[in-house]
Amino acid sequence: MPEFPGRGLCRELPAVIMMQRGTTLVELIITIVIIGVAIAGVVGAFSLIVGRSADPLNQTRAVSLAQIYMDEILSRRYSENTPQGGVPRSSGCSINTEESDRAAYDDADDYNAINNESPRNAEGDLLDPTAYSGFTVSVSVVCAGGEIGLPGDDAKRIDVTILDPLDQNYQFTVYRTNF
Repeated sequence: MPEFPGRGLCRELPAVIMMQRGTTLVELIITIVIIGVAIAGVVGAFSLIVGRSADPLNQTRAVSLAQIYMDEILSRRYSENTPQGGVPRSSGCSINTEESDRAAYDDADDYNAINNESPRNAEGDLLDPTAYSGFTVSVSVVCAGGEIGLPGDDAKRIDVTILDPLDQNYQFTVYRTNF
């Protein structure tokens, strides 16, 4: 009987099929669990990064805001009795907030009245509300010459505290001396 050319191949085919193997259900489930755990870790790390993405922006704005206030306060006189230019030097240290209007603040003491206020410029106008929305500013002025090696009446410590929209406090300190 003549043999067909493909007939011998057909006899060997079942052996080839038996050698090929697929994945079992157990292997598939284990693979899905491992991939799920890996994805959960990546998503967790990603959500932590995204949640903190506003922090550097708020920190930068807080520093900028503190710099605005510090520059303004340091450009003012030491006290109400200090002449413009600081010479002759006035004696004593007192914290008096004589002026009630921000535009009239003329010495470092006056800024002691700022407590949890929206950021304002030297004229008392609100700063850019889109940039500083949710920020508040507080200023504390105390006599503190002894903290920096001067007589107690010769310096004031000015603390500017910025509270950002995420309720993080940033405190900045500068000394204004009586020269």
